[in-house]
Amino acid sequence: MTSPVSWDEYKRPLSLSLGITALVWLLLFAIVIFDPSRTKQPLLDNRSNESGNLTSQVNGLLGYQPETPKTVPFDHSYTTGSNDLPLDQPPLAKVVNETAPEQIHIALAGHDGVVVSWATGNAVILDEAPQNASLPEIGSAVYYGRSSSWYEMAASGNITSYVQTYPGASYVSGTFHHVKLTGLSPDTTYFYRCGDPNLTMSEERNFTTPPAPGSDVYPQRLTVVADLGQTHNSSLTLQHIVASRPKVVLLVGDLTYSDSYHTNGALRFPEPPTTTYLETYQPRWDAWGRMLAPLASQVPLMTIEGNHEIENDAANKTFLSYTARYRMPAPESNSISQLYYSFDAGGSHVVMIGSYAEWHLGSEQYRWLEQDLSAFNRSRTPWLVAAFHTPWYNTYAAHYKEKECMRLSLEPLLYKYGVDIVFAGHVHSYERMNRVYNYSVDPCGPIYVTVGDGGNIEQLYTDWVDMPTSMCPPESVADCPTKQDGRFCPEKQPAWSAFREPSFGFGELTLLSATEARWTWHKNQDSMAVPSDTVNVTRNVQCFNQHKKHM
Repeated sequence: MTSPVSWDEYKRPLSLSLGITALVWLLLFAIVIFDPSRTKQPLLDNRSNESGNLTSQVNGLLGYQPETPKTVPFDHSYTTGSNDLPLDQPPLAKVVNETAPEQIHIALAGHDGVVVSWATGNAVILDEAPQNASLPEIGSAVYYGRSSSWYEMAASGNITSYVQTYPGASYVSGTFHHVKLTGLSPDTTYFYRCGDPNLTMSEERNFTTPPAPGSDVYPQRLTVVADLGQTHNSSLTLQHIVASRPKVVLLVGDLTYSDSYHTNGALRFPEPPTTTYLETYQPRWDAWGRMLAPLASQVPLMTIEGNHEIENDAANKTFLSYTARYRMPAPESNSISQLYYSFDAGGSHVVMIGSYAEWHLGSEQYRWLEQDLSAFNRSRTPWLVAAFHTPWYNTYAAHYKEKECMRLSLEPLLYKYGVDIVFAGHVHSYERMNRVYNYSVDPCGPIYVTVGDGGNIEQLYTDWVDMPTSMCPPESVADCPTKQDGRFCPEKQPAWSAFREPSFGFGELTLLSATEARWTWHKNQDSMAVPSDTVNVTRNVQCFNQHKKHM
């Protein structure tokens, strides 16, 4: 007869079994978390990654499945573009007196601030540059509050102007006003009027501040557009954006295309410049500001410069119009230049990088970018977004690999600090990439999106470098020519290119939670904003570059 087993004797093997099981699970967890293929950057030898199993193994380990590349050819039932709208008709024509505010727009400015900007006065074009372009005596004030027609707060600001000089034709701008409102509460609607209270104040406008970082208020939305211009297509894109009720708008470079004209207003495009300076027709800036005002006076418009904002005049001065008219939060983000800055909008930290400011290793912008990214805190803003004008990943023939030197300099920083999504313009079409780093699909790399399809006068780009008609440009188009699998251009749509389609439109990034988002691209067809590309975005929180609050 078998002796009965005591409870103490029974639980000893049970404890041993549980201990072994726990140890096995602990080891498996350690293998997943500390897999060396994830704790270091992917191999720089693209052929090793693409032809071997490393990339697929890492993708599978992190649950990332890249999309199969898809191309939607250009629909030839639609035109590739249209001319600019006339200056003497709405919405481009001036309809207020000299002292009345116009071209009103707002921008975020720090954690509790908004800058209200507007123009007054009349611009003139003179045969010669004035010797003393003095500023007029006019006030800059904003009255604002949380109730319509009841303004318990007031703020004042400063004014500026500029002179764009060309032989025989110098543009003397009107007056630009910039007033910073501070102490604003998050997720709150404010009503305001701006102007000189002794002369003319604007009609009432209103805006709503974003949710506070770390507040866990979702959904949140960023609207993204680039290369807008002022054509019929531009106007249609704007109508669709307004109808979508945006919260914050990112305009990723190339605003007005005033450099498509000679100084006398005659259209130059598509003729190339024939002088060392770039002729522009500056009244197109004023017209564009009027066209944007219904949107930009009520929704923060966050801009970054593109090549069409450079506008080097006869004195080789650049960005005169852009920096006089727009005030981005450079001081609030420790930047010394209006050409690059960052800001928080609810659950996202957005880094606006200057393609046309110095970006080489050791440059002022490089140092600023690294400091900004190193201070990024995912407990406050879980999503890290970057935007700059010139795309690093692009399969269109136009502007192919144009900024490879910039990519080689800055891409390691964006990868190291875990940027989630990158927006660019410049290429006048739409393309979205799979997660990518150094031309290899990488689950820890950003998603890159090109939205240079806002509607400008230079029309759509419809040719890809992998087309059978040999659309691959010469290597000389790249400032730092690189090759992948021994080729300057791919033979087919590469694995890192997920979706591409030539059409005008805009996009929306909707943050659904701290780890889930949705990207939607709306193209302009049949006078409707048609959702043509939608993808769910999941932050790969297991990636090495997503772990720490501060990297």
